[in-house]
Amino acid sequence: MSDDRQFETARYDTRRVREADTRRQSELARQRAQEQRETRRRRERRRRLTRFFTWLLFVVLVSLVLSGVGWLLANDFAAFNKEPLTASVTITKDDNLDTVADKLKDEGLIEYKWLFKLFGRVAHAEGKIGIGVHELNTQMDYNALINGMRSSSGSLNSDTVRITFKEGMTVRQTIALMVEYGVSTEEKLLDAAANYDFTHSFITGEKGDPTRLEGYLFPDTYEFYVNGNPATALGRMLNNFANKMDADMMEQVKSSGHTLKEIITVASLIEKETDGQDRANIASVIYNRLNHVGETYHLLQIDASQIYGLGDRFTGKLTQADLDVDTPYNTHKHEGLPPTPIANPGVASIKAALEPAQTGYYFYALGTDGVHHFFETYAKFLNFVNSDRYAG
Repeated sequence: MSDDRQFETARYDTRRVREADTRRQSELARQRAQEQRETRRRRERRRRLTRFFTWLLFVVLVSLVLSGVGWLLANDFAAFNKEPLTASVTITKDDNLDTVADKLKDEGLIEYKWLFKLFGRVAHAEGKIGIGVHELNTQMDYNALINGMRSSSGSLNSDTVRITFKEGMTVRQTIALMVEYGVSTEEKLLDAAANYDFTHSFITGEKGDPTRLEGYLFPDTYEFYVNGNPATALGRMLNNFANKMDADMMEQVKSSGHTLKEIITVASLIEKETDGQDRANIASVIYNRLNHVGETYHLLQIDASQIYGLGDRFTGKLTQADLDVDTPYNTHKHEGLPPTPIANPGVASIKAALEPAQTGYYFYALGTDGVHHFFETYAKFLNFVNSDRYAG
């Protein structure tokens, strides 16, 4: 074979080897690519399964959480499974839905303030909730709580006035001040005081006379609706008196041997006579005169009582002619207590009536120093009255 022929054959063999090698490399590359694609597909399937099971687990967990939360919210909203509890909630004109929710939460009546406020806005609660003291309990759902805070006089959106009643004001003075502030008309307030069916057991006077409430319209600061319900306004003052006369005070009344009316009558006399510092001593004078003949023969001789009995006939300065008028409240003429309280006393005077000082005093007189001076005998009293230390 010639050299050229041999050369051509060698070149041909080399080309064949190269082509075979190329085909093998291409096949290997194809196989590797196929394996990589398969690996990616397997990984993708695993990722999809992982995502699915992760999503499924999340859904299950969220469902469990939401069902638990939903049950808790439902319990609060509908008053399910709550421990029995009753609380008094005081609502004022300064309150709004947010502060009402705070008070309900503080008293243990609701658990979730945000849910109550959400419901309250939907239910227009501020147009229904009224000022006053409301007795509520955990058996009430949200709607019942809102309705339990209603007032026949108005709502949080109504106009109100704040009035302070001083100790010692009478029923008529109290009503006059309410009229002045626009709570209601004089006619309606007097009619409610005289004839409304208040449920308080301490109101023993017959209907038809507004003074049956004397002694029980507790002096305090109140917020009333303008042009509101007169019986509701008076009822709030009576309720306040009932709350102030708690179990301990009522036990003291029982132990005193006197009725509640008698204690309040004594307290009203103290309230009208005191200089602010001598309630217990004035109480001792009253009880000493009531319980012992002494030099006063059971006559209290308290001018304030006769002034009350004179009513409109009193012109502002008590005269001997006034003292000669025979009214049931003339303690210069009639032994014992006047027939009813003569004013609305505060707690300090009621406590003095229950806890009088233990003294031998039967007399007292106002000195030029602005305080009362107390005496055991009429002679000592008379000496003081005839001195320049007596205020007259």
